Amino acid sequence: MRKSIIAIAGVTALSGAAFAQMAAPKFLSLQPADMLSSNVVGVDVYDTANHDIGTIKDIAFDSSKTVKGYVLSVGGFLGMGAHYVIVDTDSVKVKYDDADKKWHANMNATKDQLTAAPEFKYEGQWNATKS
Repeated sequence: MRKSIIAIAGVTALSGAAFAQMAAPKFLSLQPADMLSSNVVGVDVYDTANHDIGTIKDIAFDSSKTVKGYVLSVGGFLGMGAHYVIVDTDSVKVKYDDADKKWHANMNATKDQLTAAPEFKYEGQWNATKS
């Protein structure tokens, strides 16, 4: 019993030390050109001929928390048979249109090019549950 209490106290002390090393919160303000992930995820992507070629399903970040790319869903129907690919953010132009009050995404690619791209699979850590 005494060893359990000492072990719990040690873990608590280590956890407190880890929190002590965290930086204090830094509060930000968004600018008109900024985007929220909730505005981008779910937006249909169109090619240069205005054909629907996929949907932004997710946003990938690198280890420094910088946006690395967009996960696009190509093909499939109602979530079945979808092919996922990750494209660089510079490949997709995402913008808000004041006239129709919607977010739009366009890229210079065809559905065939996206379907032939290396597939991303939601497996392992990419399929982990959220806390």
